[in-house]
Amino acid sequence: MKPQKPVSPPAVSAVANEGRRSLLKNAGVLSGAGLMGMLTPGLRGAVYAAGSDAPEKKEVKVGFIPLTDCASVVMASVMKFDEKYGIKIIPSKEASWASVRDKLVNGELDAAHVLYGLIYGVHLGIGGPKKDMAVLMNLNNNGQAITLSKKLHEKGVKDGPSLKKLMDTEKREYTFAQTFPTGTHAMWIYYWLAAQGIDPFKDAKAITVPPPQMVANMRVGAMDGFCVGEPWGNRAIADGVGFTVETTQAIWKDHPEKTLGTTSEWVAKYPNTARAMTMAVMEAGRWIDASLSNRQKTAQTIADRSYVNTDADIIVARMLGRYDNGIGKKWDDPDYMKFYNDGAVNYPYLSDGMWFLTQHRRWGLLKSDPDYLAVAKQVNRIDLYKECASALKMPVPKSDFRTSKFIDGTVWDGRDPKKYAASFKIHA
Repeated sequence: MKPQKPVSPPAVSAVANEGRRSLLKNAGVLSGAGLMGMLTPGLRGAVYAAGSDAPEKKEVKVGFIPLTDCASVVMASVMKFDEKYGIKIIPSKEASWASVRDKLVNGELDAAHVLYGLIYGVHLGIGGPKKDMAVLMNLNNNGQAITLSKKLHEKGVKDGPSLKKLMDTEKREYTFAQTFPTGTHAMWIYYWLAAQGIDPFKDAKAITVPPPQMVANMRVGAMDGFCVGEPWGNRAIADGVGFTVETTQAIWKDHPEKTLGTTSEWVAKYPNTARAMTMAVMEAGRWIDASLSNRQKTAQTIADRSYVNTDADIIVARMLGRYDNGIGKKWDDPDYMKFYNDGAVNYPYLSDGMWFLTQHRRWGLLKSDPDYLAVAKQVNRIDLYKECASALKMPVPKSDFRTSKFIDGTVWDGRDPKKYAASFKIHA
């Protein structure tokens, strides 16, 4: 990635200060939307108090799990992007995705860095509480990994076909872990196993383990493989207990991963706060991707025990696309974790949300086909995202759908989700 100049908050000149006084004086005769449109981000905070765009909540508690892709939420707070919009983001470290789910549903968290599929699962009441949910933006693309144990490598496993061969010849119960039943990591490892001809439920046992506990569980032999976000894939290699058999970007290039998620009820109650929070996190993602030095600073920051709690060098390597699979292969991956990528990352495509529903249907989590498009339109708040992107002068795609090709050669474009969900040879 070519280094780019970091995006800095605009300076407030004497002329701008005079303009601000004028705007404050006349705020009463301007609509909230009109006022927002006239202001640079650096001026909005001062005007919030006088206009209808004032955030309804000044402190916003945003949950996160210790993973590299919590970075834009953390950096929005650390770098004070949030203060530009009249709010203070309070990052709240959570123990598991189940905890994030429950605290979002009961209101203990305002929003969260959260698995895309978790939001959809809650919205449809799959395996837990049912509540109308909202995806405000996508936080990142790529950057997860499927890790297999070193014990499998000792038996000759180095890739998918060799794993399939071992499982066919050496019969026993093989266990693979994901982080939440409807989440992204579950969908990635199920998809990858099925692409190798391995049924993740008939040929193996699927278990749920919180991300920070994956490496410890593999160390004691509780699993043969797992899928999780970084830095825990790289941590398993550094600790000598596992190796990367596949990256998730090899399964689906530029796949959606974590979202900034909340409840529909919260957005309705605090719409200005929702926009302020979203813009702060969008700016943080843009800042992270603006230069290699910003990524390195981000890695140093989130390595702290308050956040991810691991060595910064374990985080930064894969954050910069410098991969080592732990069994002899090293490469520079251009499809490493992205947080902005010229605006391509953050858009909440309807087709992305629909894809997770097709996989929930494929694996029997949904017992019948939902109205895929209607659900995606309910959950993905494209309207709010476009308002934020416009205010920040960030580009948005021309379509709410995108075409993606997967590791098994299948193509997804969102046109016929029911047919797509039923098309897989291996399914529940």
